[in-house]
Amino acid sequence: MTEPQTALMWVNHFDLLPGDPSVKTSSNAIDSGVGGGLTGLVVRSTTTGEIGQGGGNKVVHMALEVPPGYIIKRVRVCYELSNSRSFISQIRLSQVANPPDHADVILDDGTDHRSPGPVCVASAETTVDPGLGAVLLDLRVNFGDTGDRIVVRALGLRLQRAEARTAPTRPLAGAGRPSG
Repeated sequence: MTEPQTALMWVNHFDLLPGDPSVKTSSNAIDSGVGGGLTGLVVRSTTTGEIGQGGGNKVVHMALEVPPGYIIKRVRVCYELSNSRSFISQIRLSQVANPPDHADVILDDGTDHRSPGPVCVASAETTVDPGLGAVLLDLRVNFGDTGDRIVVRALGLRLQRAEARTAPTRPLAGAGRPSG
């Protein structure tokens, strides 16, 4: 039996939105102000820690678009830190329920990513079928100092072709009856 085919699909990391008013995002096409100057999404915080205003997780987040027929196996995050006291503390994938009154957490990888970078990291393995509902990505951030910056340089999804799903077979109308 052969291994299922996987592919890495890059998503637009500039689409990440602040999860609460304490989180600020910006970009500069010429220089992010961190490291060697490559552009990226700059994440800052007006407060320290990883709890946002109102008590929730301090995150940048986005909805994901995945081609039909694929499932998500991992998230890949490429980043650089201005100081390792501020870092990405969680990669989370949630799936919106039907009706859309809540989202179920499918991947909850609480690994602290403290390497100053630039570096790319992969989340724990998961299986998320976007055909079952919209998928949301959260990157939880933990700030040790409000002067620090986390720069997201790239964001990708490790995808795998979904197994072919077949609908239950039903007899055709009139099947089994003699004709004529």
